[in-house]
Amino acid sequence: MTVSPHSPSLPSGATRPLRVFVLGATGDIGRATVRALVEKGHQVVCLVRSRAGAGGHLSPDDSARLLDGAEVRVGEAADPASLARDGFRGERFDVLVSCLASRTGVAADAWAIDHRAHLDALAAARTAGVTQMVLLSAICVQKPRLAFQHAKLAFEKALMESGLTWSIVRPTAYFKSLSGQVARVKAGKPFMVFGDGALTACKPISDRDLGTYIAGCIDDPARHNRILPIGGPGPAQTPREQGEALFRLLGQEPHFSRVPTGLLGGIAATLGALGRVVPSLAAKAELARIGRYYAGESMLVLNPETGLYDADATPETGANTLADYHAQLIRGQTTLERSEQSVF
Repeated sequence: MTVSPHSPSLPSGATRPLRVFVLGATGDIGRATVRALVEKGHQVVCLVRSRAGAGGHLSPDDSARLLDGAEVRVGEAADPASLARDGFRGERFDVLVSCLASRTGVAADAWAIDHRAHLDALAAARTAGVTQMVLLSAICVQKPRLAFQHAKLAFEKALMESGLTWSIVRPTAYFKSLSGQVARVKAGKPFMVFGDGALTACKPISDRDLGTYIAGCIDDPARHNRILPIGGPGPAQTPREQGEALFRLLGQEPHFSRVPTGLLGGIAATLGALGRVVPSLAAKAELARIGRYYAGESMLVLNPETGLYDADATPETGANTLADYHAQLIRGQTTLERSEQSVF
């Protein structure tokens, strides 16, 4: 299926429209990025699966409606033959933008998607004449301890050595990853934190602001050939501060439940040992390790000299706040699709 919409007019003062090929377009960040690219007047082509989205609930027609203004092509980004045949189709493109990421973060998934699929896409893009790539990565690769972080770093290295103009965007925390407790707190339950709730901090960034930032990397020379950590509007927030803000929105007295920081580590160790006998438990062990990592590491710029996270050194963009998003969830103006890496 191909959807060929009428090309939008180029905004006043914008650069010439480019042909942009997008992977990972049906995810939250992907959709926001496509919207921003279309608004800039670029000619956007998206490769989507026949059953896209979490759980495969999106048909090609659904994807086309979500990606209004872009051309939707159906294929498999993880299949090099489909990528060339169904995606690029022997046509010329200027830019590759990838918001594609493994869903679980477990080793097999991470190396297949975060690394191998991206290598194949890079090769196909170069054949199509692409000279620039914008990659959505993650700020947590600064301190790599997990399979998906190593897979992302391996592709980042390949991209930087490719000869293309590149931008590697490493956002802090997404709104949806910090919003899993809104429903439980609304129902009168406590807000759960690890330790005292002040072990970590981040600068949450909205889909819209991140999508706009990613799209802006194409035209901004200051973002070319650079690793770009980015957060939403500050100041940085700890989990406890996020919880306190949520209680204020609900008009409730703050009520926290503390979870020992070593709990997930113990679960991961137990599952890891059992995973040597029962392979399916090995994946669960990696998910527990991912949860333990996020429970103890801030999503801010890491100072390599001190080994400490630095909120002041973490760039900011946009105007949307986590509190605004939580207010929308409370009013039923938006819905939350949980990640497979969710802890609470």
